[in-house]
Amino acid sequence: MSVALMTESEPSSAGHVPVLLAEAVDFLAPRDGGVYVDATFGGGGYSEAILRRSSPGGRVIALDRDRAALRRGDAMVAEHSGRLELVWGSFADLCPHLDGLGVASVDGIVADLGLSSLQLDDPGRGFSFSRDGALDMRFDRSRGPSAADLVNRSSESELADILYHYGEERRARAIAKRIAASRPIGTTRELRGAVVAVTGPKRHGIDPATRTFQALRIAVNDELRALDSLLREGPERLAAGGRLIVVSYHSLEDRAVKRAFRERARPAGSAYRILTKKPVIAGAEEVDENPRARSAKLRVLERVDET
Repeated sequence: MSVALMTESEPSSAGHVPVLLAEAVDFLAPRDGGVYVDATFGGGGYSEAILRRSSPGGRVIALDRDRAALRRGDAMVAEHSGRLELVWGSFADLCPHLDGLGVASVDGIVADLGLSSLQLDDPGRGFSFSRDGALDMRFDRSRGPSAADLVNRSSESELADILYHYGEERRARAIAKRIAASRPIGTTRELRGAVVAVTGPKRHGIDPATRTFQALRIAVNDELRALDSLLREGPERLAAGGRLIVVSYHSLEDRAVKRAFRERARPAGSAYRILTKKPVIAGAEEVDENPRARSAKLRVLERVDET
């Protein structure tokens, strides 16, 4: 399916540039009167674009585990009175959230996985090693152990498993051993220091601490389980013609999306079809303007009938 890209620029919240926004919203094809889910509200860029494209009667239900993100959306709620519903919670619980709002089916779901620039740029959140801060990494800071808790309480073998399975870190055992020897670790700088002591400083490509930070963030937020839940329940809540769009940023996520979509579309007479034989990726211009787009992959599943 060819993608007719937007010709008008779409607004986004200051400080965060949504990745593959035009492509995602064009696939979603919002219409007046439709009901859509923005599973990862973040900076609000996707929700804003969907609201504008579905004016005057389209509705968006936006989820986020980060209360700070939802607070930033208050002005958008006021601007689009009655059309935007902000819900504090995970897309892992999509069905309970929709049931609570009395919504049986939706015309589209979009999930931009990973982090927003607003989260990365806040040292107090602990997501980035580029700025020193408390090692937290929780999307929802009111619940569960932080990354510091995980780093300081896990056994060396448990840490190695986390780094290997969630970060695909080849030197997981050596890094875990160094982390254990460096405890207590409470800041992003201290954690990166433990990693670099094993790998050496950055020379080419990505920072050597990237995979370790990714692995801990995934573990802290149970991200892969949440994604599996969305991929299992999301298609069931689509109306005929509705589409589930997922933008992923690393191979663990993309493999899960690709596999789940294939399983849905494979049976003869399936009610679903895949609209992206290959994932949509960002063009050179977008990558130049927003380096975060470099690793993004967009895949789309459509429900073709109600049987």
